[in-house]
Amino acid sequence: RGLSDHFLFLFRVCTILDAALSEAALWERQAILHEARPHGATMALFADLNIVNTPDTDRKRLQSLIENAAHLGYSTVAINHVAEFQGKKQEIAKPISVTELYPSPPIVQGKSKPIKILTRLTVIVSDAAHCNDLRITSPHTRSYDIVAVLPKTEKLFHVACMTLDIDLICINVIEKQPYHFRRPSVNGAIERGIYFELAYSPAIKDSTMRRYTISNALSLMQICKGKNIIMSSAAERPLELRGPYDIANLGLLFGLTEGDAKAALSTNCRAALLHGETRKTALGVIYTVKKVSATEEKDEGTPLSKRAKTKSD
Repeated sequence: RGLSDHFLFLFRVCTILDAALSEAALWERQAILHEARPHGATMALFADLNIVNTPDTDRKRLQSLIENAAHLGYSTVAINHVAEFQGKKQEIAKPISVTELYPSPPIVQGKSKPIKILTRLTVIVSDAAHCNDLRITSPHTRSYDIVAVLPKTEKLFHVACMTLDIDLICINVIEKQPYHFRRPSVNGAIERGIYFELAYSPAIKDSTMRRYTISNALSLMQICKGKNIIMSSAAERPLELRGPYDIANLGLLFGLTEGDAKAALSTNCRAALLHGETRKTALGVIYTVKKVSATEEKDEGTPLSKRAKTKSD
């Protein structure tokens, strides 16, 4: 009996020590996480910049989409008007009135602020004549908060990257990419502050489009290395929306890192919105270059010691 009591005592001591060590390890982990978090850090503000507004979309369905986005935790959404030009001359419709659609927008889940509703124009360009209103800030595009294009050919993709006054370039995800992404074009767009958009709702609807989405996204990632990417829903129904953290995990399939996938739903979206505000308000940029004199140009090729000696003489 004395031996069994001794073993029972040892078992209780080991149990208490194990619990103490586990609690200490937990406190140590929490302390490390607290030190790693930046001072004053807050939750990320997520955005979905592609809520599609088609002619068949009624007001109630659009309101239901926005309410669902607010419930999922998106702080900003953009109502997207898609313009596909059939002829040479087409007029761009005015954006939808946000105040008429929602006098009092719904409150974002987990926050005390209402969701921010913006307007967006997406132009499907299949001809060079469709780009005329997009080369400079025209009255047609200035009324929209975001302007995007979906180029159909490699030449138009290059024009969109290098010259058009836009904020987003849409990547085709419903069919196989008809052309290859070129590094000069992609780098030119990144330098100009233009972002590339990947829509995820087609990947939810159909397995074939899912293959196209992943394949086209991976082709782009080989060139841009995850820079200047945003992900949005292109949702037409509330069931096609997904939460921001689910989409961040989906971004891993597109070739994004964990940090780039989260940025594609938050910081990159804010940067694209800022680019849109600059496009709407800026009227021009003055670029000055200092003219180098002939003597300074000649001095650049001579050593510093001789240059000083010549100037002293």
